[in-house]
Amino acid sequence: MSVELFQAEPEGEGLRIGIVQSRFNEPVCKALRESCLAELARLGVSDEDIVMCSVPGALEIPFVLHRMASTGSFDALIALGAVIRGETYHFELVANESGSGIQAVATQFGVPVANAVLTTENDEQAVVRAPVKGAEAARVAVEMARLSDWLDEMESTDDMAWAFEDGARD
Repeated sequence: MSVELFQAEPEGEGLRIGIVQSRFNEPVCKALRESCLAELARLGVSDEDIVMCSVPGALEIPFVLHRMASTGSFDALIALGAVIRGETYHFELVANESGSGIQAVATQFGVPVANAVLTTENDEQAVVRAPVKGAEAARVAVEMARLSDWLDEMESTDDMAWAFEDGARD
């Protein structure tokens, strides 16, 4: 038996990427943005193919992602932000609702969304994670956009018909 495995190449040339970045916890978000943009450039995504929107906080990210996704103009979207635990329950509310809203955009519109909204216990954790997660979000967005393209191509052929004939989709 031979199993076909597709793993997308991290090649960003020609991809249109939308980024929504929170301004709350600005130094951390700036580090996320800088590492994300540097990695997108390294992967071959042109500056002209990147659209970036700034929002006040993590709770506003899903709204703008939703609007961007609804245009059908983007191959992938990226969410950048930082939610750092404070002394109240507000941390859980913002972290959970932001994450849920971001995921809902991906599933509703069928567009890949890389979630790099950090949820950390303190500022120090956020500062350490920001450069890594910003670059990681860029790689995830590019890879998932390429995988999505491949799946679109598969849908337009009969190559995947076998997977659904025997109830494999159930």
